[in-house]
Amino acid sequence: MRYASRKCKAGLFPSFGVAVDCYDPLDPNGNITVTFDIFKYTLDGYVVDGQYSTVSVKKEKIKILVAIVWTLCLVLRRNHALNVIRNTKEVVDHARVTIQNYYQYRHVEKPGWKLSWTWTRNEVIWSMSGAFAIQQGNCSSFKFQVPHSCKIDPVIVDLMPDALPQNRSDGCCHGGILAAYAVHPSMSNTSFEVTVGNLEQNSARYKPLNLNLTAPGPGYTCGQVMDTTPTVSSVIGGRREEQVFRTWKSTCTYSSYLANKTPVCCVSLSSFYNPKVTSCPSCSCGCKVADRLPTSCIRDGSIPSNLPDDDIVKCTDHMCPLRIHWHSKNNYMNHWRVKLTVSNYNYGKNYSDWNVLVQHPGFVQPATVYSFNSTMLPSIGVPEEVALFWGKPFYSTELLQADKHQLGSVTTEILLQKDSNSFTLSNGWAFPRTIYFNGENCQMPLPDTFPMLPNGSPAFHSQFLLHLIAVYLTFRIFVGF
Repeated sequence: MRYASRKCKAGLFPSFGVAVDCYDPLDPNGNITVTFDIFKYTLDGYVVDGQYSTVSVKKEKIKILVAIVWTLCLVLRRNHALNVIRNTKEVVDHARVTIQNYYQYRHVEKPGWKLSWTWTRNEVIWSMSGAFAIQQGNCSSFKFQVPHSCKIDPVIVDLMPDALPQNRSDGCCHGGILAAYAVHPSMSNTSFEVTVGNLEQNSARYKPLNLNLTAPGPGYTCGQVMDTTPTVSSVIGGRREEQVFRTWKSTCTYSSYLANKTPVCCVSLSSFYNPKVTSCPSCSCGCKVADRLPTSCIRDGSIPSNLPDDDIVKCTDHMCPLRIHWHSKNNYMNHWRVKLTVSNYNYGKNYSDWNVLVQHPGFVQPATVYSFNSTMLPSIGVPEEVALFWGKPFYSTELLQADKHQLGSVTTEILLQKDSNSFTLSNGWAFPRTIYFNGENCQMPLPDTFPMLPNGSPAFHSQFLLHLIAVYLTFRIFVGF
């Protein structure tokens, strides 16, 4: 029995500190890519965007004309005049920033992503649409037009879906949420437009530094912003191609070791042929403390009116916020049935648009999933097949928090066809090799604790068939009389 898991190694580099390199064999190409497309230079900066209307051009011309008028009126006041001349001759770049989630089963949930970087010179953000900088910073040196943000390290967040039309841009405003690529490809990206100025004739030669992505918490490490082939897009119904002036890209990768000090989920197992239930390993996500104060967990019947922490969980031996239970339910002639249940032990947190990944060789055959959506993921280089499950809209997309009466849970049954060459109930074959929840690897029980066939007999299925044949022959004998 072989298992696929993340392989991580840590190395110490004098100039970068500690770096952690993680590779997930079930999603080898997963990453979040941030793209800066500079599509237009103007007299006062650059814009990151592929859309620039004639109305915007007219506005820029009006700004220039107003500045000239001010220059003529204030020609006797030299200092003010110089400021106006400087502002009218400043280079401005117009650009579009796109955040694309290529992770197959890792999504960005509420409260959403935050993107930040450090300017190389003294750049400012004149205006934005589709997102906004959370701080304006010190813009006291600008007399006639105040920038959107003068911070050297701006932090950008997404607009909500109900944003006003004048603040929106194409592909924006998802409230910071990015879907997993395999679940909702069309909802796995977002973009916003930004006008950058105060370049001092820089003309976008200097790329932003220290790109940082929180989605919504830590765990992502972004590479350097690099020059790449300029983006080409089709216009006029695909009859013409247009190319931006310059494209920069950075790739951000996720590490569970940076994001979580402990695992967030565990797996328990059971079967129809053995009354034993294999529980989650003890202390899978931490160990229960001896005190009865609700600081680490909450015992039954002791839920306070004000929770001390949104992430506080029910006291258990495993102490995980989430448990995935796999029950091998029935064995038929040509099929076998499994019940998959996800339970939420968290008293203060719901999980929206969750997903569960299961690695099992049985998925090589067609499967019918009753209460979840599902798809098969590419498994090149992986010994077993990989299935991805997620909730159905208006039915099971919300995994609710626990309360004093019951756990929050979602469940489905899965009917799988048998492969006569590989199917067996021996040696724990019927149980998963790996399970992920929202991209996090769940703690599996050790194989020697799996529910086994009665008396450890590998011939259980043959004996079961012999009993069926005996019952059938007895029935025929009595019918004959």
